[in-house]
Amino acid sequence: MGMKVLLIGSGGREHALAWKLAQSPLLETLYAAPGNPGIAECATLISLDIDDHAAVAAFCKANGVTFVVVGPEAPLVAGMADELRAADIDVFGPSAAAAQLEGSKGFTKDLCAKYDIPTGAYQRFTDAAAAKAYVEREGAPIVIKADGLAAGKGVTVAMTLGEALAAVDDCFDGAFGAAGAEVVVEAFLDGEEASFFCLCDGANALPLASAQDHKRVGDGDTGPNTGGMGAYSPAPVMTPDMVARTMKEIIEPTIRGMAADGHAFQGVLFAGLMITAKGPELIEYNVRFGDPECQVLMMRLESDLLPILHAAATGRLDTVSASWRDAAALTVVMASKGYPGAYEKNTPIRALPADDAVSKVFHAGTALKDGQLVATGGRVLNVTAVAPTVAEAQKAAYQALDRVEWDNGFCRRDIGWRAIAREKA
Repeated sequence: MGMKVLLIGSGGREHALAWKLAQSPLLETLYAAPGNPGIAECATLISLDIDDHAAVAAFCKANGVTFVVVGPEAPLVAGMADELRAADIDVFGPSAAAAQLEGSKGFTKDLCAKYDIPTGAYQRFTDAAAAKAYVEREGAPIVIKADGLAAGKGVTVAMTLGEALAAVDDCFDGAFGAAGAEVVVEAFLDGEEASFFCLCDGANALPLASAQDHKRVGDGDTGPNTGGMGAYSPAPVMTPDMVARTMKEIIEPTIRGMAADGHAFQGVLFAGLMITAKGPELIEYNVRFGDPECQVLMMRLESDLLPILHAAATGRLDTVSASWRDAAALTVVMASKGYPGAYEKNTPIRALPADDAVSKVFHAGTALKDGQLVATGGRVLNVTAVAPTVAEAQKAAYQALDRVEWDNGFCRRDIGWRAIAREKA
């Protein structure tokens, strides 16, 4: 008897997880809720209200599902894993208490301070005068953040003192509404960013691969920040030495600290890092796979994903290992014109290239309307390829992307440029 598994989510990350889980010889049935048309090719879609955790547990009990893999962060922060565990169902994903690592910037910064985890020095302020005095003491460059959610607009990387003081005033003068009622002032970290992924079972850690994503909407890293316009793996900046340091200085103290504080972390830790002259420093944690980083990780993972995730969920991570293809993987996001601002919904996607040995299209924001595939999201498709070098993976990904017939789509044309420049050097 194989395992019956339920995957929660509907984006490109979940399509990549579903595609990889479906290849497992240990799997009997894969359900997904709510899923998308791409996920429907490798799983049975279920119309469940994923905000109703009791309904999710009831579905599992009624259908013999013994393992739930949670893709997005919102259900985790809302406590889905706690309710399923209480119903005796194994879950891949942290408790609500442990998910605060993503749900609260202050929680993570305080954990770093308590357990001596390298991160940018910071202070939190609720009035302008105190914030400005601190800024004047620290000098520029410095980072000013509205504490709340400000649709990606609340962060100022100030290169001069004047710019920093003006940014503080903007926050407290209401430029970002309620989000600016509290301001976080952080040290400026200079270096190269990388995403590092590690599975945890509460006590043990299994490092996965590294990736680098491209946040800004335009070529040459210009324009507003997005959820990510593309990614590649591995990240050349994450040398074996840097991986070892990241585990020792950042990941392991986090796992020990979370356990000591009474909320052991189980799931995937996604560390956003800045590799500085001093070494790796933590920018932020996420408590789920990155999107679109997950897509390139799954293309490179040689091992069966199902037993690895199940080992993390059941405290047996020390009994499994993960092997990776030496090849590079690269994914390009096709987004709806206008993203990350307003965009037209339900535009028709007339044709997609067939998957082959090199390339694969993951669905991120699609739906079927009267038999026609349409774009429903901002980020819609993840055109992904694997090849011996980043340059070859980039070429293959764009060749596949150019066969997509969707008038309302756009993409960056330079995903992977940093790594390709390194390969040529």
